[in-house]
Amino acid sequence: MGVDRSMDLGFDPAKTAAKFAFDGVFLKAVPHGQGHINDTYTVYHEGERGRVKRYILQRINTGVFKKPDLLMDNMVRVTEHLRKRITACGGDPGREALNLIPTRDGQAFYKSPEGEYWRGFLFIENARTYERAVDPGHMRNAGKAVGRFQELLADFPAESLHETIPGFHDTPKRFKAFLRALEEDTKNRAKDARAEIEFIESRADDTRVLTDLIMRKELPLEVTHNDTKLGNIMIDDVTGEGVCLVDLDTVMPGTALYDFGDAIRSGASSALEDEQDPDRVWMDLELYKEFTEGFLSAAYGSLNATELEYLPFSAKLMTLEQGIRFLTDYLNGDTYYKIKYEDHNLVRARTQLRLVRDMEQKADHMEQVVKGFISNNQL
Repeated sequence: MGVDRSMDLGFDPAKTAAKFAFDGVFLKAVPHGQGHINDTYTVYHEGERGRVKRYILQRINTGVFKKPDLLMDNMVRVTEHLRKRITACGGDPGREALNLIPTRDGQAFYKSPEGEYWRGFLFIENARTYERAVDPGHMRNAGKAVGRFQELLADFPAESLHETIPGFHDTPKRFKAFLRALEEDTKNRAKDARAEIEFIESRADDTRVLTDLIMRKELPLEVTHNDTKLGNIMIDDVTGEGVCLVDLDTVMPGTALYDFGDAIRSGASSALEDEQDPDRVWMDLELYKEFTEGFLSAAYGSLNATELEYLPFSAKLMTLEQGIRFLTDYLNGDTYYKIKYEDHNLVRARTQLRLVRDMEQKADHMEQVVKGFISNNQL
């Protein structure tokens, strides 16, 4: 197989890949995934006997992650801990955790002369991520993967981690940023989002619930992924089991409720987050039930009574927070999320807020799912 130079990626992939301890000879690099933030590529190398091996090469978005060195320090320590725990449990650390590939000089990342930060990973074969749940079993297995992530890191000192994005799930802070963007309205867009603005403003009190519980120490500080959308959960191609969580940029101290709530926001929705027809957006109670029971089957023993009580609310709050973030970015002129058309972030915000409304209508059912699991698993 010859070297593929037909695709112009805007950088020299062979030169960048050569900085990492990838095995074999560089063949090609192609864009990978649908992430909003970083630039990700699958890199193909040819080794002995023509065997092709794949790696992930990723450029860190330093506009979002201002201190990539601290981000990588988090990632190194967390992945090392995960591999040790997985090994002790008899698992496969080469597959069930992210494996960073160091640079040729032994560093966790490469900084180019242009100031770009790059990192490399071993490609996880025979598994993939999904933007939407394939079936209820998929959601149950995704829930197990998120719950297991929590369990494996339960003994990691959360307070030792850096905040890669300060206040990432500080919903009151997100609400204040929204109000500031609304007041400034630099792009004169508020007039096109009056209904969404009023919806968010009417739920100001909700934004403070979890942060108040954390301040009162009713919710413990834990290592959390903080971005547990389905697109960050690898699913085995054959068994359908959850393999591992990827995209660890936002691993920070937090509450398990962030991870549970964001996964429901993403996985239990009837539509993608940029669905343009609001009538096609609702929370699927069956998918919610499957994920919740899968999550609790792995994490139940490590959750306290307050965490269990607020699991359903966390799904609503994380969805509201994401709607706030999308609308804030829309008002600010689309400076954070990648967009494909002018109103993309407004469409995303509308989808999230429609999902919030549906969750509010189904709150009693959501609570009964958790209570039912507890009832069936109490000694």
